[in-house]
Amino acid sequence: MRKDMFQQVLEELKSSSADVEASALISTDGLMIASALPQGMDEDRVGAMSAALLSLGDRAARELVRGTLERVLLQGQQGYVIMSSSGSEAVLTVLAKPNAKLGLLFLDIKRAAEALSKLI
Repeated sequence: MRKDMFQQVLEELKSSSADVEASALISTDGLMIASALPQGMDEDRVGAMSAALLSLGDRAARELVRGTLERVLLQGQQGYVIMSSSGSEAVLTVLAKPNAKLGLLFLDIKRAAEALSKLI
């Protein structure tokens, strides 16, 4: 039942922004909780990479005295990967189009991450 609620929040995120191509909720140890990923994308790999990158970003933010980590942003030629904490136990990973309006996207991601953290 909770998984359906997680899935609903991910689907709402995708429908709220045309810039969102896919999303996933992943535990901090890299296990997939819920996903709205494209067919053929390896969930285990996405989970492991997301958890590792968020952990590394958190450590870098602390070591470089940047305060609490808000998000990790990767930009590639094909678009963005945005990872944001969803409570202390999960990571929300979003794949976005290369021409995404980042300000609006960050707001949508923050809202979804907060909603998901309340369900965990």
